[in-house]
Amino acid sequence: MYWLVIFARNNSTLELNGSIKDGLNFMRKVTLRRAWNALKVLFSFYYSKWTGKPTQWGVPISVSFEPTTSCNLRCPECPSGLREFTRPTGMLDNGFFRDTVEQLKNDLLYLIFYFQGEPYLNPDFLDMVRYASDRGIYTATSTNAHYLKDENAKRTVESGLDRMIISIDGTTQETYENYRIGGNLEKVIEGAKNVVKWKKELNSKTPHVIFQFLVVKPNEHQLEDVKKLGKEVGVDEVRFKTAQIYDYENDPNNLIPDNPKYSRYNKTADGQASLKNPLLNHCWKLWHSCVLTWDGLVVPCCFDKDATHQLGDLKQNSFDEIWQGEKYQDFRTSLFKSRSEIDICANCTEGTKVWA
Repeated sequence: MYWLVIFARNNSTLELNGSIKDGLNFMRKVTLRRAWNALKVLFSFYYSKWTGKPTQWGVPISVSFEPTTSCNLRCPECPSGLREFTRPTGMLDNGFFRDTVEQLKNDLLYLIFYFQGEPYLNPDFLDMVRYASDRGIYTATSTNAHYLKDENAKRTVESGLDRMIISIDGTTQETYENYRIGGNLEKVIEGAKNVVKWKKELNSKTPHVIFQFLVVKPNEHQLEDVKKLGKEVGVDEVRFKTAQIYDYENDPNNLIPDNPKYSRYNKTADGQASLKNPLLNHCWKLWHSCVLTWDGLVVPCCFDKDATHQLGDLKQNSFDEIWQGEKYQDFRTSLFKSRSEIDICANCTEGTKVWA
């Protein structure tokens, strides 16, 4: 039941049935071994908080793979869109992906095909989805939906993908491209319709399709419009996500919305912004998940977009060696001392409501 609560929370009544179905699908992936591992991870996290000493008894419940660093869009708060990486860029190799999944498959519950870039630009993306799905792992991805023409949409449904998040940050082309620079709203809507169509034709309950609306100042007037659009297209959910703004104190792109419900920041009378939540000296993510870059680097979380905190290299060591290794333990220890001194934590909104 705990997992159903996670999947159903923050959804409207109209979308609750879809969320419960998605949650039940997730529950079917839970084996005794995976459930035991999840309990070990949970207990080790709270034991670590209690003692102040990092202890890790399990392996990740969730892992994010980076299919590619490439993207067709130029979103203003995204290193991939801005072409601002200092690390190497490239595509995730299918063989390397399979080798890594074989190390994780018995305990892993949730596999996310996303970190930076557009997943569908990797030609092996859907083959990788199928490989993980065949091993009973819940699979999810986030896409800008520009590559969901009819055949690709059909292959997506056939791959066994469990969840698809489609970024749609506007209901008119003018508003949409204000943030999704270089994007075409018609392609997004057409792609979503194609996936919905093939779900029906193939009698498939998956993927659970979500319209994700990143609320920023230029589009906050279209919240009701995107709900209506979601119903017309036939997606399973419409979700509103609050935006992470890198330079939130100055907000140079004027993206922080006026409605505080949809902002991760508090605004003062003089227009300055600050994080809503204080930084706590612990972080659940360092116990239950991690991110794997396209070239095999293990980094703490999705906030380390340029992989500046490399905790291991899967080309040199096994995942277990890295997960229980000295670098990981040192990083977990540093969280208990002061997260404010860790650069990727300084603008972290973990604990702030992400889904509004």
